[in-house]
Amino acid sequence: MSWEMDWLEHRARITPSKIAIIDEDSNKTWTYSQLNYRACGTANWLYARGIRKGDRIALLSPNHISYFDLLFACAKIGAILVPLNWRLSPLELREILADCTPVLIGIHQHFETLDPQLTSDGLSSFLVGEASYEKLVSYSIHTVSKESISETDPLAMIYTGGTTGKPKGVVLSHQSIFWNALNTIISWGLSMEDTTINYLPMFHTGGLNALSIPILLGGGTVVIGDHFSGEKAVGSLQQYRCTIVLLVPTMYHTMIQTREFEESTFPDMKVFLSGAAPCPLQIYEAFYKKRIAFKEGYGLTEAGPNNFYISPEDAKIKRGSVGKPMLFNSVKLVKEDGSETKANEVGEILISGKHSYSSYWNQETATQETVKEGWIHTGDLAKQDEDGYFYIVGRKKDMIITGGENVYPLEIEHWLTAHPAINEAAVIGLPDDQWGEIVTAFISLLKPFTLEDDEIKDYCEPKLGRYKIPKQFIRLEELPKTHVGKIDKKKLKEIGINR
Repeated sequence: MSWEMDWLEHRARITPSKIAIIDEDSNKTWTYSQLNYRACGTANWLYARGIRKGDRIALLSPNHISYFDLLFACAKIGAILVPLNWRLSPLELREILADCTPVLIGIHQHFETLDPQLTSDGLSSFLVGEASYEKLVSYSIHTVSKESISETDPLAMIYTGGTTGKPKGVVLSHQSIFWNALNTIISWGLSMEDTTINYLPMFHTGGLNALSIPILLGGGTVVIGDHFSGEKAVGSLQQYRCTIVLLVPTMYHTMIQTREFEESTFPDMKVFLSGAAPCPLQIYEAFYKKRIAFKEGYGLTEAGPNNFYISPEDAKIKRGSVGKPMLFNSVKLVKEDGSETKANEVGEILISGKHSYSSYWNQETATQETVKEGWIHTGDLAKQDEDGYFYIVGRKKDMIITGGENVYPLEIEHWLTAHPAINEAAVIGLPDDQWGEIVTAFISLLKPFTLEDDEIKDYCEPKLGRYKIPKQFIRLEELPKTHVGKIDKKKLKEIGINR
């Protein structure tokens, strides 16, 4: 088997006693030697159960070392890990299981009551998170057959959030996961000295592939976090001397309001990263006030998810930019007619590289619609300045056309969230007989503030063109979120239409 498929074994040989994983809740640690031992034991156990190359293994678990046990075990025998979103309903989970047809499912003890509902059709299961599982990862009776595994063979299948329809299984090969990790290490300058804590759900590509796998390939340390709170995160970042961390804007929004954040200096931190959704500029300001490096990135399950690099110094100057494409991937922006954009023109982001996904599981047509001539058509919009720096504008499907004018919600959202009384803001287009769509803002306010519509419009007047200023404002106690912490615009549209 090529080292690209089972690089953990080689990493364990080079740095056997280096701490690879720490569990935040228990403070238990595992070295690279122990991590590889667990992966070998799990692979032996799976093989003894009849699991072979191409078989799917599902996992329903909160953030837990089992994600690494099973991913690296699958890498050794050619199986495919399918992590499941535990925030979905049993019906939604059964639909995903029916789509990917796993031969086995691991269910964490926290979700043990769901076992009968998920295995009613005869699917075999095993329990994760108790003594029996620890025996499983130590299984050594059988020797794993060295099947021929290619770098283009599938290793994981991550289901998209399904905000625009039913979730699609994104097939990630050994090659795509490896090259995303290698590209991240080289482009971002990661090393054995780096430590991160991961609070993003590991059933999501951000939790698994953004930093966890790259840091393990590079020989650093990954702290497994689970239940996020701003206060706890600040403490753990300092306790474990983290050097880099990726959080989503809603997490940062919570964290920067805590007393712990105000009192902390984060002496070991090289940079805070933001991903999954565009970041409000007020979060940039909170870190810059403390002279702490902060920047944001851009990615998607189908590509990476890491695609850009920007230095913390440039991030201060090029506020809101995700930077330039990383070393081993290509990005271009195209207009509706297929031609590439010029400086400061908005176009769709197209991405290519070995970190790209293989296909959507059982959805050949959807794959062909997304990947054309080797380029992934992301459905996201961006512009590039004269210096080659990229700025994300928003989702193509989120663009509002009102009275024939194109409106990009992100620009308005940034300005609204800069208001001292506004806690969160999201802008969508709602159907309108006269204008086609009207610009509508959903906001939540910080207590004890109140704001009249006219006051907000007056605030927008100096910054935004008249056609961009929201025609209506809908106030909510809190804006709905998706399972990865993004504001759920599909839900907002339902609320707006049904008012």
